[in-house]
Amino acid sequence: MKRIGMFVWNTFTNDARVLRECTALSEAGYHVDLYCLNDGSLPKLERHQAGFQILRIDRTPPLESVLRRIRKRNPLTLMAGAGVFLLFPWLIPVLVLLFLLQKSRFVRYALYNSFGIIRMTRAARKHTYDIMHANDLNTLPQAIFSARGAKIVYDSHEVQTDRTGYGKGQGLFERYLLRFVDRTMVENDTRADYHASLYGEWPAVLHNYPFYHEEVPQPRSVHQEIGIKEDEPILLYQGGIQEGRGLERLIEAMPFVRRGTLLFVGDGKIKPRLQELAAQSPERERIHFIDKVPLDQLPSYTAAATVGFQVLQNICFNHYSASSNKLFEYMAALVPVVASDLPEIRRVVETEGVGLLVDVESPEAIAVAVNQIVEEDGLRQAMKERTKQARRKYNWDKEKHHLLDVYREITK
Repeated sequence: MKRIGMFVWNTFTNDARVLRECTALSEAGYHVDLYCLNDGSLPKLERHQAGFQILRIDRTPPLESVLRRIRKRNPLTLMAGAGVFLLFPWLIPVLVLLFLLQKSRFVRYALYNSFGIIRMTRAARKHTYDIMHANDLNTLPQAIFSARGAKIVYDSHEVQTDRTGYGKGQGLFERYLLRFVDRTMVENDTRADYHASLYGEWPAVLHNYPFYHEEVPQPRSVHQEIGIKEDEPILLYQGGIQEGRGLERLIEAMPFVRRGTLLFVGDGKIKPRLQELAAQSPERERIHFIDKVPLDQLPSYTAAATVGFQVLQNICFNHYSASSNKLFEYMAALVPVVASDLPEIRRVVETEGVGLLVDVESPEAIAVAVNQIVEEDGLRQAMKERTKQARRKYNWDKEKHHLLDVYREITK
């Protein structure tokens, strides 16, 4: 049995793509160990029902409680340490240095990540694997340093050279590390073209399609959960509440939407700002938020929607080239979409006729599309019918063989 060491830089509580990959590989007879992060509330070692093993790594620096008190300048800590300073005066400059370092958010972030990388690498090196699988650039060093002769698969979920919040250093780092990689995978053909133009090698394409279930998800009683009438259309955005996803435009569109309640399901960095914007809206009574829900519960929320939003803004090539799993999750739940006019999204929405494309920078254009789907029963029902066919086409059962082909190729 071939052994796989897989790495992901999150707690693996809501990572649908990694779950699908681990499940497919386990079902194909591979032994899979998934190394991920621990936030302190999850088991360190866990056996997933799909057959793979989850090993969660703590990235908390040593003496974290001391560092936290230093950062907060707790006077009790300083008083308690006075006697220690007399016995060990060399501690004084050490604590001063730690104090200065902890005042920097960047340094704290680097400190935590450094310990996470080192511990993840050390944990993986205790075992022997045939293949190391790195999900995204932030786990590729761990895969390389712990490989010990194993083949390396680089599974790039994002465009590292042109994405929000990242500088040019990401691209240089990726270019350097690719020399150690045996096979690269990207999410779609647009990204594969881009990767080939940068590095001269065509990667494998593995689309981010959801699991296929013959039965359509049963709608959750979301209306009751958020306190609205049962016949009120739900206008749903599900996923990360992050920059560049057009979420502010959805709130700005609500004064032009004649019927429906806007619902956000998820968490993220800009959620507080988005909630503040919603509170200032004249339509604030029609805007609701629900925290991130477990993956196995999400389809029931999706199925309760009348319209699903995928309104990525074209602010970087990573967004421009995105397919986005939520587009396919909406289709799997028979929900028509209002979506960005970007190449990969346009290809699916136009080809399958499952929604309307809009200028996502225009709240009025978004509202026009929403009103059209909500108010034109014939149009909406026709879109729902077409999603029934599309969900049979864009699903993991049809896609997973591309992953298994990569593994068969590199283990010949």
